[in-house]
Amino acid sequence: MLELTVEQRKYLKAQAHALKPVVMIGAQGLSEAVLKETERALAAHELIKIRVLGDERDAREAYLVQLCESLNAAPVLHIGKLLLIYRPALKPRLLLP
Repeated sequence: MLELTVEQRKYLKAQAHALKPVVMIGAQGLSEAVLKETERALAAHELIKIRVLGDERDAREAYLVQLCESLNAAPVLHIGKLLLIYRPALKPRLLLP
């Protein structure tokens, strides 16, 4: 799992305001299909929002950790039912401070 500094996290949060969720985690939880779709989205966008449809906060926290560990990404934000994760591309578009 990648680690971010406080400044990098603040920068990425500001960049994420205009983003719409591109992945949704439904009743099936964190399935193989969700992992594949998240991988595709990270490869294309670097910074993505994920909407979790479940009400359990602990489950959402577990999803965030599991996604970041399995995809070598960095957790940026977990607020409500939205998760924000970042993984730099081979040619990064977002230049972190």
